[in-house]
Amino acid sequence: MTTETVYTRFIETARRRGDAPFLHVLDETAGIYGIPAGDISYADMAARVDGWRARFAEAGYGPGHRVGLLLQNRPVFLEIWLALNALGVSVVPINPDLRVAELEYLSEHSELILAIVLPDRVEEMQQAVANAGLMVPVITADDRLPIAAKSAGEMELGSATECALLYTSGTTGRPKGCILTNEYYLHSGDWYAETGGYISLQKDSERMLTPLPVFHMNAMAVSFTAMVTVGGCLIMLDRFHPRSWWDSVRKSGATVVHYLGVMPPMLMGAEPSPDDRDHNVRFGFGAGVDKTLHAAFEDRYGFPLIEAWACTETGSGGVICAHEEPRKIGNSCFGRPCKDVDVRVVDDAGLDVMTGQPGELLVRRSGDNPRYGFFSGYLKNQTATDELWEGGWLHTGDVVQQDEDGALHFVDRKKNVIRRSGENIAAVEVESILNRHPDIKISAAVAAPDEVRGDEVAVFMILEEGAGDVVQAEQIVKWALDQMAYYKVPGWIAFATDLPLTATQKVLRGQLKDLMVETFEKGAFIDMRHLKKRKI
Repeated sequence: MTTETVYTRFIETARRRGDAPFLHVLDETAGIYGIPAGDISYADMAARVDGWRARFAEAGYGPGHRVGLLLQNRPVFLEIWLALNALGVSVVPINPDLRVAELEYLSEHSELILAIVLPDRVEEMQQAVANAGLMVPVITADDRLPIAAKSAGEMELGSATECALLYTSGTTGRPKGCILTNEYYLHSGDWYAETGGYISLQKDSERMLTPLPVFHMNAMAVSFTAMVTVGGCLIMLDRFHPRSWWDSVRKSGATVVHYLGVMPPMLMGAEPSPDDRDHNVRFGFGAGVDKTLHAAFEDRYGFPLIEAWACTETGSGGVICAHEEPRKIGNSCFGRPCKDVDVRVVDDAGLDVMTGQPGELLVRRSGDNPRYGFFSGYLKNQTATDELWEGGWLHTGDVVQQDEDGALHFVDRKKNVIRRSGENIAAVEVESILNRHPDIKISAAVAAPDEVRGDEVAVFMILEEGAGDVVQAEQIVKWALDQMAYYKVPGWIAFATDLPLTATQKVLRGQLKDLMVETFEKGAFIDMRHLKKRKI
């Protein structure tokens, strides 16, 4: 184990870069968050971090503790995270779209000893903590720090120390807590800084714009650590705003942008303009671009969209991206594995398929440590960790095809995950919450195709009484919006009298997809998408 941590790398860069900008807050973002706009230098950020560090140390926080952070993409998230990292405290980034039932589970499962949240979320977080039977203080970033409820452990801090616990949707129940070490984060920065090709980063001059949330691994582990590693400037938006996107790109001076597949179609829907190429962007880095729009986007806006594949569990230890030619644009190609990543494409029996045939993607790190740069495991779920690593390979659940020169092409997801606008949604989690509603006897969620968002949540429901109608569908959706993140709430509802179930009352997922197609053809789904709005 090395002694390097995310904090020590940041401080090393801060000492070298001094007054150079580390963060830039655009006017639009500042207005939305109610914070100052402009640059935050490396030196200024280091001073803020060390101020927080002293306060947490005085209050007794240290190794073995976890602190929940519900602070959106605000600079204070990074300040507190770095300060806690310096003390060996792990952070639990909390998606602000989560509601009471989800926050209750996360609070209990993660064993966090403190939650720092936005002022308007204090009451809800306190309710979630109380529901879980916990005595966890819930404060804002402006409140006095409470004394740590339990003593910190003693350990040498370094690359193997837990840095964060990120929750990711599973396919068989509740979200799983991915244990991520300093090594996981540091390697992500190193990978980005060293890969080269189309995604070459220039030292001390990059300005990276991301609309992605810091409670996901891309912004937190890739964008942040990449800029720290090369001494660049990070521009975090509160989220993606299609109408003001190019204005943000130009005003920020961005040289690199990160994207999700939902973004290019929205941007291509705007009227062509002479200003389309009026920017400093050299490349975009992301995943899931519509293959029919990929070439047209690059031709119109004048920079390449570099497709990549990774997940929270792999981190950058198993990342694959199309950073070199041939990129095979328009073929759902996400590149060839580099020399440090081993891959297999297998059938349901675990046997390697023929070239060009679809199969599940398995990945691992080459060399003596096949898990280098990957997550350390699922918290309190060794069984799921072992299943994921069956046979010494990480089973991704993604179906791909590998062509003659080794390039990988995405086909579909083997896992029963609904992927809506970049968010992974477990059908089982949606069902478990909906089934708490007093009028619902059983529910079954499935991914419905959506031209804009990729997938939308479609749910079949059998009611305790009655056949159900539009009024009842609206009542259920409004109830659900208080129980779970808005994007998980059903966008389509169909009331049913029976569902395809096993003898043990488990949903037959394959038959459910067929039933969804038939139900749409009959026009029997009730459209509830207009009610799905993010709560402010």
